[in-house]
Amino acid sequence: MPSGLIKRKSVMRALLSVWDKTGLVDFASALKKLGYELVASGGTASALRDANIAHLDVADVTNSPEMLGGRVKTLHPKIHGGILADRSKEQHLKDLIDNNIEAIDLVVCNLYPFSSNPSVELIDIGGPTMVRAAAKNHEYVGILTNPSQYGEVIDELTANGSLSPATRHRLARAAFAHTATYDAAIVTWFDQGGVIGGAPNATDAIVPESLHLSFERADIVRYGENPHQVGARYRRSGSSPWWDGVVKHAGSALSYLNLFDADAAWRLVHELSADAAGAPAVAIIKHANASGAAVGVSLVDAFAKALAADPQSAFGGIVAVGGRLEADLAETIAAGPQADVIIASSMSNEAIATLITRRKATRLLSAPAPEPLGLSVRTFGDTALVQNADELIVRPSEWRCVSERQPTDQEMQDLIIAWRVCARTTSNAIVIAKDGVAVGVGAGQQSRVVAAGIATTKAGDLARGAAASSDAFFPFADGLEALTSAGVVAVVQPGGSVRDADVIAAANAAGIVLMMTGERHFRH
Repeated sequence: MPSGLIKRKSVMRALLSVWDKTGLVDFASALKKLGYELVASGGTASALRDANIAHLDVADVTNSPEMLGGRVKTLHPKIHGGILADRSKEQHLKDLIDNNIEAIDLVVCNLYPFSSNPSVELIDIGGPTMVRAAAKNHEYVGILTNPSQYGEVIDELTANGSLSPATRHRLARAAFAHTATYDAAIVTWFDQGGVIGGAPNATDAIVPESLHLSFERADIVRYGENPHQVGARYRRSGSSPWWDGVVKHAGSALSYLNLFDADAAWRLVHELSADAAGAPAVAIIKHANASGAAVGVSLVDAFAKALAADPQSAFGGIVAVGGRLEADLAETIAAGPQADVIIASSMSNEAIATLITRRKATRLLSAPAPEPLGLSVRTFGDTALVQNADELIVRPSEWRCVSERQPTDQEMQDLIIAWRVCARTTSNAIVIAKDGVAVGVGAGQQSRVVAAGIATTKAGDLARGAAASSDAFFPFADGLEALTSAGVVAVVQPGGSVRDADVIAAANAAGIVLMMTGERHFRH
């Protein structure tokens, strides 16, 4: 403290103003035992009063009553002067003395739960102001914004009598993150038309003029895409994505690609099951693309069919089981190629025991259903590409049959599976399906003809009498001819090429079904 100034009184002061009152009474009691003088506002003061904890109301400090229905209570120099005073500056200390302001050493504040019920009245003003003021002056003030911080702060105050610079720095960082998340939620509400007269146009509702996303770290993963990279899983602040509900029964820590591929597999198996009116479905994913996917009469049947489509590529992949994994399926999986991850809605104890014994390195996950994808954000450097999630909007009942031959019921079912898997396969993509099984997948090719060649090669003899899908139109008839020459009898594609007539003519010449969806599904 600079010389020549009267020292402030030795008692420490804490300001408490919280919406979430979890742990408040115990925390306030602990502060009192440590000798803190408490100042509280509004509902926080009421809670302390009900618990018979001595404190000053904010109005006792400011000599100003709350007004405007509580909108103004802490916005006062006697509050913010006490928070913001830089105690290394002589003029600041003199200002405190001249204005009879007590310094505040600890601020405990969390904000109105705006996201729970967005409205103008839940836009907090005084709270963010106190939080930011305390965080700015963290060299002298501790700022707590979450009840989870109470225990560690009390422990440190009890042990040392004060908070260390490192702790105050960490708490300040969390405080600015707290207000940033809060402001992001308000901006998003504005973008979604939550304000009177503020309804955005259709484009701005999806891609607003500025994007304010707030994510919190949920897990540090084993490593990134490669072992030399650091990786983590984040969740949108305030959300509970399906990954938060995952239970890992066995196996080592998950890597970045384990999560990426497992997410792709889990979403695909749910889509396949939904398309087939809840029928048992299994998907086997390698590098975010299906090596095999099937709908069967049972999960054991679906797995066997999905594996048979490409057993070589299944090694080291992700097995997604659209239901409960029982002992019989565990035995079947254990007899097949090593899987990096097996994910199911639940697993019996017998199934877990079998897989732990037979597949020690495999991560075993039980998971809830995935939430909708929502906004897609891809970054590179300081640039981001943003779009809404790719959904299959056009229903199969709305597809156009442009060929002379109409599809049979079985062909139509296979076309639907091929189309679904193709939409979730890296472009350029061709998928061949037969009897409810994706038997040939050509993914990530620069040439659609090459993708068709890969798909037919993988399908082999199963291509005869099968259905196929292309994620984008055939620019020439050669891509379709590569499929028909292998025995494919039905094809679905978006259409829209200037040479659609040539492709339709090729389909009619081969005597196959050709459907057009009018909807492209590139995936990069």
